[in-house]
Amino acid sequence: MFYKLGCSFRALYFKENLLGFFYSYLSGLILGILGGVMRRISIINYKGGTGKTSTVVNMAHGMALQGLKVLIVDTDPQGSASHHLGIRTSVTLYDLLIKGLDPEDCIVSARENLDIICANEHLFPAEMKLTTEADREYVLSDRLESLEGYDVVLLDCAPSMNLLNQNALIYSDEILLPVSMEYLSLIGVKQLLKNIKIINKLFDKEIKITKVIPTFFDKRNKKSKDILDSLNRVFPGNISMPIRSCVSLSEAPGVKKTIFEYDPNSKASEDYLELIKEVLSSGKEKRL
Repeated sequence: MFYKLGCSFRALYFKENLLGFFYSYLSGLILGILGGVMRRISIINYKGGTGKTSTVVNMAHGMALQGLKVLIVDTDPQGSASHHLGIRTSVTLYDLLIKGLDPEDCIVSARENLDIICANEHLFPAEMKLTTEADREYVLSDRLESLEGYDVVLLDCAPSMNLLNQNALIYSDEILLPVSMEYLSLIGVKQLLKNIKIINKLFDKEIKITKVIPTFFDKRNKKSKDILDSLNRVFPGNISMPIRSCVSLSEAPGVKKTIFEYDPNSKASEDYLELIKEVLSSGKEKRL
């Protein structure tokens, strides 16, 4: 009985979201037709605990499920994206940056249409070595110059102001900014905005914040509403659908699954599908 009920709910869920899947898939197809440009997106906030890795992993898998070819580049020495997806490998971003391996030799398949360049604690000494390099802020861009065959590259950034993050931002054309519904998270936003302005000026970049993503949102909580109002004042028109608080979202990494694998009927799964649709739509608008 419970099995039949579960199947019924799942069928209803996918029926209701069929148009959303089709819309996102069509948006991705249009992007390819309009220019075939690989989108390079950093997901970053200098405040920890804002849902950066969860956003990277679930967006990447959601896009992959819709037929887009996606690469995650994990630039965080904690290697959380790799752990979330259950990937273990001896070849990591360290080998790309310091040993000069080709990107193809560092890429690992994580899911169908979804690949990853993993990270681990070796990135800590890598950053120290990068400080001695000429044009040290461009090392990641230089190493990934030959990369091709992907629709989207998502970079999971550490919650800090460091050289690896500077490399990630300079490689990227746009930013997704997850902001948890905590007041201290707004401090990380302020610091990031200052740094983006400096990087754009010093390195002749035009990095844009494509979407600000409210995470851990609870409509019953006044604090969530207050912070969301603050974000709307600072980023009018740039706020995405909030990612609602969801137990499944915190449980999924423990079993090495994305939200679409662990609980496709959850409200978090619904929210990430909407976020993907918004991000793909914003990419289409930039090219029209």
